Amino acid sequence: MKTFILLQVSLIVFALALTANAARLKDISNVRGVRSNQLVGYGIVVGLNGTGDSKSEYTNKSVARMLDKLGMKVSGKDVSSKNVAAVILTAELPPFARAGNRMDITVNSLGDASSLKGGTLVQTPLRAADQQIYAVAQGGILVGYSGSGVQETVGRMPNGAIIERDVGKNFAGRKMFRITINNPDFTTAARIAKTINMELAGKYATAVDGATVNLVSPTTYEGKGVELLALVENLAVSPDTRAKVVVNERTGTVVIGKGVKISEVAISHGDLTLKVGGNKKKGDRVVIIKESANVGDIVRSMNKLGVSPKDLITILQSVKAAGALQGDLEIL
Repeated sequence: MKTFILLQVSLIVFALALTANAARLKDISNVRGVRSNQLVGYGIVVGLNGTGDSKSEYTNKSVARMLDKLGMKVSGKDVSSKNVAAVILTAELPPFARAGNRMDITVNSLGDASSLKGGTLVQTPLRAADQQIYAVAQGGILVGYSGSGVQETVGRMPNGAIIERDVGKNFAGRKMFRITINNPDFTTAARIAKTINMELAGKYATAVDGATVNLVSPTTYEGKGVELLALVENLAVSPDTRAKVVVNERTGTVVIGKGVKISEVAISHGDLTLKVGGNKKKGDRVVIIKESANVGDIVRSMNKLGVSPKDLITILQSVKAAGALQGDLEIL
């Protein structure tokens, strides 16, 4: 009976250790096809109080073309007004966008207009990289703020565009989904596949490479892709990463990743001597750190001795060059 209780407690402790650094699958990965798309458009803002483009040939031509569509025949030479400005519109089309929904857009002055304040955007189509029109924008512009001053050549239009076509049709009926990992790693991919298969009680997930896991929809979830992904994306997985130290020489910042180790090494820097592993000889003015130490132990020891961040970065670079730092060292 005691053996069973001990075994049960050990399993619980082991499970807690595995999930201590666990994250939801939705926070470390994405489902292929479920993403936003960038839209861009060229338009005309009217109604400005003399703050529009001063001498812009393409603005005048655009106004002439707009008036032509409205039934008035004019040429670009006949148009000259500082109440008009050419603008570039940018927006993010959300995943599963549906016709009739609205989204925010950003308006940026293209010419030499001094302000878009009080202007109105004339109906402008927004296109994606495939050159198809996905939304149409029109309406008043809100001028944004930058610090204590006003950045009047950039504006926002909350709900200023109407989506014109559906995106991501028949998603629920898909029979296979591809999960892409934000930080590719073979161990993480294998853990994701194993966790999903344990949850679904079958061989449905396969790790294709360090960044991709394919998921085949079980028969019980046929036509229920949304329910399947809602289940899968909330599974807890412990992501693994390469041991890495990142240093920024300009700011003196040192970021140490998990698992970075230091092999036996002796370091001399100025009046300081640091030794990882080995024995201290008589007369040596050294700081001894156990051989099983990691970079964090060295940093803490250096801080106690008052070593500056700049010197610490130099020491870490030297340790890496000597082959004693077991991990990647990235210099920003």
